[in-house]
Amino acid sequence: MAAVVASFAFVGLVDPNEPGHYPACPLLALTGIYCPACGGLRSAHAVAHGDLATAARANVLAVAGYAAFALFWAAWTVRAARGLPMAGPRPAAVHWWTLAGLLLVFTAVRNLPFGQALTP
Repeated sequence: MAAVVASFAFVGLVDPNEPGHYPACPLLALTGIYCPACGGLRSAHAVAHGDLATAARANVLAVAGYAAFALFWAAWTVRAARGLPMAGPRPAAVHWWTLAGLLLVFTAVRNLPFGQALTP
């Protein structure tokens, strides 16, 4: 958890909107295609500053991932405080395939003309 907090603090302090602080996305630089993570640093910067609307415009899927991580971490903390086992049910393979499909659809849609609202 400390690594996640430190990472968000760093991204909150070092603005990814300013050129030269972070490397460019290699997929975008080589092909012009937005990957599912494009805009993720700008999104994390906006979340660190409490600007959820800007974060969602940069990468809505990343914001959903940040929220899911926070919820899972909170549930883990509550379980630990109550002395319950730390490991919950393990996700079935269908969950991983669903996540992979969601990432693929998100990537495809944000690179098509009608998905311009999803581009960073």
